[in-house]
Amino acid sequence: MSMRFTRKARRGMAAVTVAAGLAVGVAGCGGGGDDDKKSESSASASRETGSRPSAQEGQSEAPLAETKGSDGLLLQITSAQRDAGGFVTVNGNLKNDGEKSIVVPAALSGNETEIVRNGRSLGGATLVDPKGKKRYYVLRDTDGRPLTTTGFSTVKAGESLAVFMQFPAPPSDIADVTFQLPTFATATITISG
Repeated sequence: MSMRFTRKARRGMAAVTVAAGLAVGVAGCGGGGDDDKKSESSASASRETGSRPSAQEGQSEAPLAETKGSDGLLLQITSAQRDAGGFVTVNGNLKNDGEKSIVVPAALSGNETEIVRNGRSLGGATLVDPKGKKRYYVLRDTDGRPLTTTGFSTVKAGESLAVFMQFPAPPSDIADVTFQLPTFATATITISG
């Protein structure tokens, strides 16, 4: 009987040790210092399926650019912000200016197999640096998902959907770039920050 009691006690102590270790680990991750605030970005939203940003930082009153797509879709680009992490976040609103609901074209996702496999997105968007003659594609996370708004398929008449896309940042001396999205007209935007 004493062997049985000893075995149960050891298992109990091991469970307490593991629980204490987890509690210390969770407390250590909590933090809340200034570094946590600086590292927050809209990229964290894309890690969840069907991400949709709730607020857009750096949004101005007048859009930087408006570009029209097929079937009455309109993209208003409200901001293009250079972040310290070496990327550019483009925020905007995808609006249905038509009279009826529109199925968002699959072409907006682009044609790369890895992005298409992850569902509807704005993964086909690019920024073009006309000076450096370089094209920047939407960034992807470690699972191959595009760092852009995902999980939408239909936009009702008059409805507007807040969208974002993240790209690698062009060199710091480049501010004006051309924004391209399949089925939409191109637009020149100015990166701030």
